[in-house]
Amino acid sequence: MITVTEKAAGELRALLERKGATPDSGLRLAVRKGGCAGWQYVMEIAAPEPGDTIVEAHGARMIVAEDSTGKLQGCQIDYCDDLNDAGFRIENPNAARSCGCGTSFETAHEPTPEPEECR
Repeated sequence: MITVTEKAAGELRALLERKGATPDSGLRLAVRKGGCAGWQYVMEIAAPEPGDTIVEAHGARMIVAEDSTGKLQGCQIDYCDDLNDAGFRIENPNAARSCGCGTSFETAHEPTPEPEECR
């Protein structure tokens, strides 16, 4: 399904601890219509919903929304700590192109929704 780097897992464990997340919670990843390339990533600290896929890696829990598994198949989640742009990064082999801000993408396999401006 997806892979999580050790660095991303370490940051996720620290984030969950800072937020006081429940033991069944994790970083829930979904894809929704929007962004400047048509599809955008949505991440939140949450418990799994029915049908979600749970990925345990390096002591951290990622949750993939059931309706997003096709667009996230084969992704790698990493963490970048650049001075100006720190955060979780998604390397998505299903993305035909990504927008400059890195939070939205277009697939080559299906029609892309009407794009919106980057925020």
